[in-house]
Amino acid sequence: MSSYDPTTALAAVRQQIQHAAGLARRKAEDVTLIAVSKTQDATAIQPLLEVGQRHFGENRVQEAAGKWPALAKAYPGVVLHLIGQLQSNKAEEAVALFDSIHSVDRPSLVTALGKAMDRLDKRPDCFVQVNIGDEPQKGGCPIAELPALITLAHEVGLPVAGLMAIPPADLEPAPYFALLAAMARDHGLAGLSMGMSSDVETAVTIGATHVRVGTALFGARA
Repeated sequence: MSSYDPTTALAAVRQQIQHAAGLARRKAEDVTLIAVSKTQDATAIQPLLEVGQRHFGENRVQEAAGKWPALAKAYPGVVLHLIGQLQSNKAEEAVALFDSIHSVDRPSLVTALGKAMDRLDKRPDCFVQVNIGDEPQKGGCPIAELPALITLAHEVGLPVAGLMAIPPADLEPAPYFALLAAMARDHGLAGLSMGMSSDVETAVTIGATHVRVGTALFGARA
């Protein structure tokens, strides 16, 4: 681990995004790199903050609440993304802490977030998570239920920025990314939160606006 340099890793991921964006005739700056800092402590995160990385993704409200208020105070401009599953009873904490929520996936959560946003007068961007591979073990709205969920989200005042998905682990991701992009177009949504360490270039060529990269930046988790 001693030879691992997060600054070099960040430059390499940014280069990947630049390359893929060029292939797709897109601007690399139109792709937001979210550094997935779940399970990482402040010591691991600070080197990326020092070189200007500002978008970070967390899986759990409690973990994020324990480390990010101090880091965000020390490094102005931090944008926090909740990328893990969210329980409805944590909706208000999530709205208070995060700038963007990528795991909106069911009517009960939509309703809870709407009420929390009204109470706090704060409206983080929301991505509706789609269970793109119809995998029972994964979160996400079933494809058939997506139109109704988006309608409900608009009705309760959620700022729906786009769609999010995680393709099945052992299959070629491109068809799933293309399907998500088509669904976003059908619903007039510009945002596409898709692509991780292993498939970031594929995601960018197909239109990802937000990529969620952990392992390639922080190294393999213990």
